Amino acid sequence: MFDPRKLDDIARQLANSLPEGLRHLRDDAEKNFREVLQGALSRLDLVTREEFDAQSEVLARARAQLETLSERLERLEKEQSAPRE
Repeated sequence: MFDPRKLDDIARQLANSLPEGLRHLRDDAEKNFREVLQGALSRLDLVTREEFDAQSEVLARARAQLETLSERLERLEKEQSAPRE
């Protein structure tokens, strides 16, 4: 789901942001940052953009159908309550 290269880039940036005195720990820190990021992101309940867009379309169609049915029901209720001759 996540592009591993993006996680690598973020981990590398974090490791490179360490102070000069800790540069010798850079490789270990980068590995640890990557693992922490992967773990945190894997626990999130995320969907891809494609899945989100598809579900948005489904929801829009359902809303349109609901509106149509609601109008139809309102019309039928009015017809039922109208005085008959």
